[in-house]
Amino acid sequence: MRRVFIPLDVAEPQFPPAHAISHTLSGKSMGTSWTVQLLCLPVHDAQELQAGIEAELDQVVIQMSTWDPSSHLCEFNRAPAHSWQSLPAEFFKLVDYSLYLSQQTGGAYDITAGKLVDLWGFGPAGKRENKPTEAEISKTLQAGNWKSLELDHMEQRLRQTDNVALDLSSIAKGFAVDQVARYLDTQKITSYLIELGGELRGLGMKRDPSPWWVNIECPVDNDEKLDKEYLVALHGLSIATSGDYRQFFEQGGRRYAHTLDPRTGYPVDNDLASVTVLHPECMVADALATALTVLGCPAGLDFANQHQIAALFLQRTASGFEEKMSQTLMAMLD
Repeated sequence: MRRVFIPLDVAEPQFPPAHAISHTLSGKSMGTSWTVQLLCLPVHDAQELQAGIEAELDQVVIQMSTWDPSSHLCEFNRAPAHSWQSLPAEFFKLVDYSLYLSQQTGGAYDITAGKLVDLWGFGPAGKRENKPTEAEISKTLQAGNWKSLELDHMEQRLRQTDNVALDLSSIAKGFAVDQVARYLDTQKITSYLIELGGELRGLGMKRDPSPWWVNIECPVDNDEKLDKEYLVALHGLSIATSGDYRQFFEQGGRRYAHTLDPRTGYPVDNDLASVTVLHPECMVADALATALTVLGCPAGLDFANQHQIAALFLQRTASGFEEKMSQTLMAMLD
């Protein structure tokens, strides 16, 4: 088992006070489960913390859900062509970063793929048993891409250009984890581990005292696992994984995964089983994991090295899983 340590420029964690109280809070949100483990002082009320966390998660759903017709995102998707739509600050932040990442990756990451996600049966429109036709894919791509969007930074608004449908599912969960972390920070809680649908963020030390260690998530194919395990110390770090094993359908002996290449309109087909990214912000780790999955190897690895991204790529080969690590991640190993 190999261990991934925090970068040297991250502040040393504080040891929890001897009289700190341990809590594990949990619930459901965004179609998945969440858990928060934390150490806090006796002045903190567990029920109040639970309510505060749920309020943060509810806000993300209200703004960014593709499944709730009353969300700000769905309202934007229904807006008349060429109309300007004001966005809440959190929604605006995600769109702003997403467009930046789209530009950096040449469109490998694109939040305007909402209609494409629905077409392949991975969105609110429901599942499908057969893959869409080439004509359906071509028509959907004509609705526009990230280059079609106009963002007004002064007024914090976004223009619905024609028939674009946003989908923030590749970044919203990570952002929700960050929002929970910010809430806990405002409560002066300095030791916690947040998990939402497989995305994690941690800070501080446990009662042991030891860091919040977590395993890097790895796929399993026919009971075949990666022959190595990695433990990550999440002090001031987040971790997110994108994999083709989470959501897919099969047709004609071929697997069609839920990660779509917005440049082609088809699911990615590059032998990548998963990509894991470490970053201080879970929002960024979440989006980067998807972008690197679409880029594949070696393009994704080159991108990670150029931008100092800590990333682990797992590829399927005839002899099993093969791992490739970015230079930044290798520098963090013991």
